[in-house]
Amino acid sequence: MDLAITSLGVVSPFGVGRASWESALADPQGAMAAAFRSPSEVLDAEKLPGARTAEAWGFDPNEHLGKKGHRTFDRLTKFLIAAAKHALIEAGVKDADGAYVGDLGPERIGICSATAYGSLDAITELNLVAELEDPRFINPSRFPNTVINAAAGYVSIWEDLRAPNTTVVDGNCGALDAVLVAVTHLRQGRADAFLVGGGEVVSEPLYRALARLGVVARADGTGVTMGEGAAYLFVEPRAAAEARGATILASLRGYGTAFEPPPSEALLVHASADAVERASREALAEAGLEPSDVDVVAAATGGIEPIDAAELAGLRAVFGDDACIATPKALHGETFGAAGAFGLASGLAWIGGAPVAPCVQGSAPAAVRTVLVSSVGYYGNASAVLLRA
Repeated sequence: MDLAITSLGVVSPFGVGRASWESALADPQGAMAAAFRSPSEVLDAEKLPGARTAEAWGFDPNEHLGKKGHRTFDRLTKFLIAAAKHALIEAGVKDADGAYVGDLGPERIGICSATAYGSLDAITELNLVAELEDPRFINPSRFPNTVINAAAGYVSIWEDLRAPNTTVVDGNCGALDAVLVAVTHLRQGRADAFLVGGGEVVSEPLYRALARLGVVARADGTGVTMGEGAAYLFVEPRAAAEARGATILASLRGYGTAFEPPPSEALLVHASADAVERASREALAEAGLEPSDVDVVAAATGGIEPIDAAELAGLRAVFGDDACIATPKALHGETFGAAGAFGLASGLAWIGGAPVAPCVQGSAPAAVRTVLVSSVGYYGNASAVLLRA
């Protein structure tokens, strides 16, 4: 695998666009202060007092999508369209007015998007209407939002993308696994470039589910702090990117995945250090690199102690106790299916010169060239992707 990343479109607690993302990561302490706030703009403060989240604060869809055509879209769809728009413009395939330019047209650009719980809010909304009122009162224009791949479909429609459109739904590893899906399509000639990434939103049903599991963020700083946003990387073969004069931010060099089932079906949460280790080694092998070649490991630690402990054990088995292991979710919260995309976005910022922080161990070299991004699911799966300058 040697695919060039030629742009990043992102919606995050820090704003919209790569510039806002990199500016925030340049000041990690300031980023955390900007991201984690209360009260929520999304959750009902009366029902959920004290809820602390990392939301896309002040996001205005009219600013990025215009004032018409998106009234029935859910929050996730609006995030994804805004991220895709910025990625396409920055990649140089669209101009600032939204017109395609150059030889790389929309008929050869695909999209692979990941989400874990993106349609949960819409499903809950329609279910409440059916249960508390009557199914006859369900708004049919809202129904498409209950379909997990509807958001990515709307992105294709909005941006006129006509190559394959795929949504990956496999928990927290989704965005990294979306890389493999895009690579497969590119190798088989089904597209010339792909938007790869994902999105997630803060929602009341998900917050309540985490609270019932006892893992939602607590006053002592432990637990899961829900984040939200969307991130798309524009990915294309390096030779094609160079031929059209695109700016190459980094290359995707290796991918690995592994799974170890839980010892009992009764377990609701399970992580495997062995799966994390195997996924990381597989990514290194595909890239033809050694553990010592990796400057920074972007861990997926998000606040659930047994999951975090298993991941760190697996990473240390590969990279040792002195390797630089960073925790990007400490800056922007837990984004579940989109977490891998935000991990890759962090890796791009570090390669671009942003400080690597916070870290659970080690320190990064002055110049970061290689980053391994890790994702860990809640039921035994793990994935890893290698970025290289």
